[in-house]
Amino acid sequence: MALTPRLEMRQGQSLVMTPQLQQAIKLLQFSNLELAAYVEAELEKNPLLERARDESERADGEAPVSVSEALDTRACDVAVQSENHPVNDAEFNTNNDNANNGESPMGQGESAEAGGTMDWSSVGSGGGTSFSGQARDLEATLSDQLSLRDHLLEQLNVATSDPTLRLIGSDLIDQIDEGGYFRGAVGDVAMRLGAAPEAVEQVLKTCQAFEPTGVMARDLGECLALQLAEKDRLDPAMVRLLANLELLAKHDLQSLVRICELDADDVVDMISEIRALNPKPGLSFGGEAAQTVVPDVFVRQASDGSWRVELNSDTLPRVLVDSHYYAEVSGKTKDVQSRTFLTECYSSANWLIKSLDQRAKTILKVAIEIVKQQDGFFAHGVQHLRPLNLKTVADAIEMHESTVSRVTSNKYMATSRGIFELKYFFTSSIQSTGDGEAHSAEAVRHRIKGLIDAETLRDVLSDDRIVTLLKSDGIDIARRTVAKYREAMRIPSSVQRRRAKKASA
Repeated sequence: MALTPRLEMRQGQSLVMTPQLQQAIKLLQFSNLELAAYVEAELEKNPLLERARDESERADGEAPVSVSEALDTRACDVAVQSENHPVNDAEFNTNNDNANNGESPMGQGESAEAGGTMDWSSVGSGGGTSFSGQARDLEATLSDQLSLRDHLLEQLNVATSDPTLRLIGSDLIDQIDEGGYFRGAVGDVAMRLGAAPEAVEQVLKTCQAFEPTGVMARDLGECLALQLAEKDRLDPAMVRLLANLELLAKHDLQSLVRICELDADDVVDMISEIRALNPKPGLSFGGEAAQTVVPDVFVRQASDGSWRVELNSDTLPRVLVDSHYYAEVSGKTKDVQSRTFLTECYSSANWLIKSLDQRAKTILKVAIEIVKQQDGFFAHGVQHLRPLNLKTVADAIEMHESTVSRVTSNKYMATSRGIFELKYFFTSSIQSTGDGEAHSAEAVRHRIKGLIDAETLRDVLSDDRIVTLLKSDGIDIARRTVAKYREAMRIPSSVQRRRAKKASA
């Protein structure tokens, strides 16, 4: 058969990820901190974006730049009845008559309508004044706490004036973790710096004499030994005890008595001394400040017993498109390149606001469905948490599972029972022994912990016994699953718990 060139026309379908769609997906999975940083970057590079201002901040006669109606947090409230009441559908009052230009839903900072008396001030983000109305002292908010590394370097400079030893010591100090432990290797430091291993070891010994006592240790045993040596309590029996810390963790008192060659009372006294020591001396110094979790959604109970769901307006960026500036500049611009730039900025700004609006609505929609599915948890606690997966929520709100997965990542819900990540409410199911409903894995873990917490010295529950008790409550669970849940909660075995209770007694 001869090969000849020819032209063919074929029709097909393909999914194209436009930059705008990629941006919308990216915004959906951002946490509120990441979203704020992203919006700040957009404000810097897009001259047509600006922060929304309150009416009191506008100049006399200045018209609002907003063109589209914002999503009011009051309209985001939804009445979700508890188990004893029918569940009402969500009611949205949004107006998108002019969707192309205008303020994002985050432009409105009004609080939700009164539906309860719960005070969210402890979980909301802070403002510029205190609750008493007085301005905050700026100096009181600043922290100049000395870091562990700087503290050790100061002591190193006092301990030696030799530049070579200071270089070795500085390298060793750079390899400590937040607990104060040296996580490097003497041999590696010696090879990298071209120094003798004996010299590096000697500098390490010098650093181990610094404050806080126990710092620069290579393991827990060495850390405790340094603290005991300072108290002059590092005798041969204590050295043998520190060499067998795994037996101490297992509360194996009989083996420790045999190894230390002392009676039980003396070993118990030694154990009490060890428990009084600091296993992580470096934590007494300031490290990286922990980020406070700010909830994205509030759930509170109304006077009629329903649950009200609302967005946290403090986490929603307040941005809008400056249409007046765009109209003024574009009318005077004759350069093609400049007009193209302005058009792209205008399109990008509008798309950003649409994406922020859609993100807020999607988070709210998912949160409402979670509250509907887990109303027993909000009313009665974790023992009433139901099995729930992404597909159930996705089908209920007519969205894809991947969308629900992105929405529930790094998003938090404030409830009367605490602040929870949205993913917390998605748990696997454990079958019931009868014809009843399946049980949530998280509720079963809570039940196991409750049984173990109620143990006495005479009645320590084995995993088999826990299985029997759970099956009597209608939970069909295997012994290996109980062991897996127990280990995940860092609860020791029944043998170790019995030894611990004996030691405490």
